[in-house]
Amino acid sequence: MTSEVVAYERHSAAPVIAPVRPRKLAKVPFVELAEGRLQGVVSSGSDVERVYVSSITAAEHGLSCNTNNNRPCGGLGGGSRPCNHLKALVEAAVAQYGMERVARYLKVEPPAGEPDLWPALRPAAAPQRAAEVFSSFLRHLAYLEVPPSTDPLPDLQWFPATGREAR
Repeated sequence: MTSEVVAYERHSAAPVIAPVRPRKLAKVPFVELAEGRLQGVVSSGSDVERVYVSSITAAEHGLSCNTNNNRPCGGLGGGSRPCNHLKALVEAAVAQYGMERVARYLKVEPPAGEPDLWPALRPAAAPQRAAEVFSSFLRHLAYLEVPPSTDPLPDLQWFPATGREAR
């Protein structure tokens, strides 16, 4: 084991995984693969006060897109036709995690050489998850305000111990 790994295990900080390729944070400030969904926050192209909270469920490919005020997205065609926010979310996820990882998470097999996941998805309407996704986004934003430190964070103390004593 390298000293880098040992040092990492002794701190409450996690290493940052570099994105596969750069992405535009202004357009999609938050994207994650969590809770059985590809989910994130997408900026509105027309209103700086508005964001869209979008998600696609793994396996069922249920589409959900709402504003931060819980209003449905007007571009989501009956839940089965993706809006531009969902397309931007998928594009950002592929830039962040890579096509293979996103496809595996959503449980799809895109055609060989296909640069887009949409042909492999079987979209359907999904229940709104805006509150859960936006809450996750706000929780991540709160960590940006925490000063850098190697000291344990009290709200992360619920993680189980590894069996080794902290030094």
